[in-house]
Amino acid sequence: MKTFDLIVLIAYLAVVVGLGIWLAKRSKTTEGFMAAGGALPGWAVGLSIFGTFVSSISFLANPGKAFDANWNPFVFGLSLPIAAWIATRYFVPFFRNAGQVSAYTHLEERFGPWARLYAVVCYLLTQMGRVGTILYLVALALAPLTGWSVFTIIIVTGILVTVYTLIGGIEAVIWTDVIQSIVLTLGIFLCLGVIFTGMPEGAGQVFSIAKEADKFSLGSFGASLNAPTFWVILTFGLFINLQNFGIDQSYVQRYATAESEKAAKKSVWLGALLYVPISALLFLVGTGLFAFYQAQPDLLPETIGKGDKVFPHFIATELPTGITGILIAAVLAAAMSSVDSSLNGSATLTWCDIVKRFSKVEPSEETGMKVLHGATIAFGIVGTGAALAMTRVQSALDAWWKLSSIFSGGILGLFLLGLIVKKAQNVAAVTAVTIGVLLIFWMSAPWLPESVRPALHGNLTIVVGTLTIFLVGLIVSRLVPPSSKNS
Repeated sequence: MKTFDLIVLIAYLAVVVGLGIWLAKRSKTTEGFMAAGGALPGWAVGLSIFGTFVSSISFLANPGKAFDANWNPFVFGLSLPIAAWIATRYFVPFFRNAGQVSAYTHLEERFGPWARLYAVVCYLLTQMGRVGTILYLVALALAPLTGWSVFTIIIVTGILVTVYTLIGGIEAVIWTDVIQSIVLTLGIFLCLGVIFTGMPEGAGQVFSIAKEADKFSLGSFGASLNAPTFWVILTFGLFINLQNFGIDQSYVQRYATAESEKAAKKSVWLGALLYVPISALLFLVGTGLFAFYQAQPDLLPETIGKGDKVFPHFIATELPTGITGILIAAVLAAAMSSVDSSLNGSATLTWCDIVKRFSKVEPSEETGMKVLHGATIAFGIVGTGAALAMTRVQSALDAWWKLSSIFSGGILGLFLLGLIVKKAQNVAAVTAVTIGVLLIFWMSAPWLPESVRPALHGNLTIVVGTLTIFLVGLIVSRLVPPSSKNS
């Protein structure tokens, strides 16, 4: 890395960490650490939601998928406006009226303590998988530039994000996300500019090469359920994004930080509608890289291999001085804007849903801050360990999508059951979750031969799990007479 690029990167990191330190005084209480006093503007919360969507999973893996294949994964983002409409109409008012920082308190009110704890465990497992994927991808980008090993970069990045999240709480998370969203968007436009101006026959060559290779395809529109068709990815995206807006602590917690319900709704729309075009630009980066190296194959070493490594190689070898530093800052921004959310959300649930909920006496504010700080550190360590395990996967995006489908455990189905089916009680919920989880393990267990697993694409795991839990719960609630209270 050249001196000026290093200066740009260090300056960016100094601003982010400095902002966390400056906001530390506002996170001295548990409420400030978790909800920022419920006084943040909707546009800031919206940019934070957008930044959480555009993690390094999107920033690096989406160009990698477009380079290797086509725009089929972009269909995932097309489901966001639908999910945002449902969220602003039903989910945001529900959580704002509930007045709880935790996304899962109401599950206990509906079905008992087990439902709340089940959802918390599923969330924590999902977030550790997410943090691992994000840190792994950012390490892939930084390794060719710094000369450090992927292992070292994962450790350093994990420590850095954990520190400023620990110091500044949710307010630091949101305001640093605002900065990071701007930086990563700038990085995308700069990268596209370099790609288009670097084509031997001009910018139009990108589209001619891509068209010839069918790179803009959104996938098959057939009816197969065992392949990543347009409909499979769209359905998967809808369920994942409903889960994000409806039961993901990282998102639900942001509703509590907004200054009003109206601001919270605006934040959902802003985050969703920004992601769709920016996601398209990221896929265009991958398509552009394919054309760039097709036109100039001598610039891409054979050792690069899979698409996840192509974008980092381009950043390391083709960008002018200064722009390289900005792009690396953008990669870090994409990582930090999601990891900090996961760490803060996980710490919040540890305090609200485990320690505070199951304490025999009301814990003190001092105890609460110790738990929040300790949990932030602990999940930072676990997430970093998960990132080290991700170094063995073939495609980070595919691995993350599979993990998110499994670890989500169908909690969206339980949430919808409690929200929609008013007659559903504990026995219906327990029966539904038991059957749903068994089905999820049957669909995803790697030790089972494919011949005994259902012939469904892995992305449909969350769809089947959610629908199974909801429908089984609905049926059981009709068959079992209601009691005066849940057993």
